[in-house]
Amino acid sequence: MNDLIISAGPGAPRGLRVPAAELIEQFSRSSGPGGQGVNTTDSRVQLGLDLARTTALDDVQRARVIRNLAARLDGSVITIAASEERAQRRNRVAARRRLADALREAVAPPVPRRPTRPTKGSQRRRLDAKTQRGTIKANRRKPVAE
Repeated sequence: MNDLIISAGPGAPRGLRVPAAELIEQFSRSSGPGGQGVNTTDSRVQLGLDLARTTALDDVQRARVIRNLAARLDGSVITIAASEERAQRRNRVAARRRLADALREAVAPPVPRRPTRPTKGSQRRRLDAKTQRGTIKANRRKPVAE
C-alpha cells in the first residue's frame, strides 16, 4: 500500500505523511460473516505505528500525540484493528482511515477553556434550594420542650 496521508488541520498545518514502511500490518482470520471463505481468508487487519520512531511527527507533535493517545498505546505503538468487512482490502482501508482520524485528533492542540460565571438567576435558584433543603431538615428535628 501507499503512504498514509493525513489532511491538514489544527496541530498539523501542512498535514502529515506517514511512510508505508513505518506502518505495521498484520492479517488474521476474522470472526463474523464470510460464508465459506470465513475460515480460509485472513481478512482481519491490525495496523500499527510506532509513534516514538515515526518520521512523520516533529518533537512537539510526537509529545502531544503520545500524551493524548496514552490509553491506547502499547509502549509507544498504537494498534488499530478492522474486521467489519469481508474483504481484506476494505478492512485495510478502514484501518488506515481510523488511524488517520486518531492521529488527526491527537495532534490538535487543546482548545483553551473560556472562563464563565454563573448567572444571577442560577445563583438565586441554588441558594433558594439550599434554604428549602435546610427547612426540610430542620422540620425533622424533635420539637423543643417548653
